[in-house]
Amino acid sequence: MRVKLVAGNWKMNGNLASSQALLTAILPRLSKLSRARYAVCVPFPYLAAASQVLAGSNLALGAQDLSQFDEGAYTGDVAAAMLVDCGCRYVIVGHSERRSLFAERDDTVALKYAQAVKHRLTPILCVGETLAEREAGATEAVVARQLDAVTQHCGVAGLAQGVIAYEPVWAIGTGRTATPQQAQAAHAFIRGRVAAADRRLAENVLILYGGSVKASNAAQLLAMGDVDGGLIGGASLVAEEFVAICAAAQSARETVDS
Repeated sequence: MRVKLVAGNWKMNGNLASSQALLTAILPRLSKLSRARYAVCVPFPYLAAASQVLAGSNLALGAQDLSQFDEGAYTGDVAAAMLVDCGCRYVIVGHSERRSLFAERDDTVALKYAQAVKHRLTPILCVGETLAEREAGATEAVVARQLDAVTQHCGVAGLAQGVIAYEPVWAIGTGRTATPQQAQAAHAFIRGRVAAADRRLAENVLILYGGSVKASNAAQLLAMGDVDGGLIGGASLVAEEFVAICAAAQSARETVDS
């Protein structure tokens, strides 16, 4: 049975003091939850400090992006090896804000995914459609294109080294959330797409939902059969909200196991 994973994405928020305070508030409550996996992806400048706070805990550290290059004259980029040095286990790849605001193309995302795998980081590959694409009935075509870019570069087997996050762009930071049924439909499509090439891999790959997940809707979303956790944005910046979502993931796992 697939384990549930909840990963917080802090985006470009907070400062050193508030970041440490948030982690300090989360950790004691999270230590009581052991049936799922948990991670936080914090801004680059705070990775080293966060790594020290998280040492020995059940909350893993992740980064929000990485370079597609190993090293060299790429001013402003952060290499995968540097993230490993900071204690990262996860890294977000191809977030919709990177695609839309920084013009990251599918092939660039694929190269970043490959860098993460090469350095034994677990990439969280984000895929998802805009509102216009959904209204045009293009959700599956968009998600397939984004997913195929990675499998064409890394092979389908490369997906075994990562996590997929379905994040409908129209539901990110808007307060709008896909219904549990809409999320399940998209996740089932993704799993079916992987299964067409490798059924066993499809059964085991984790597919997270991201898009205005909150404590109030987490249980319903996580109860869906193909929703294996969440990539949490704004709610991960509030200790009570994030812990409640993590608890919902544990409860969902316990319900399946019982």
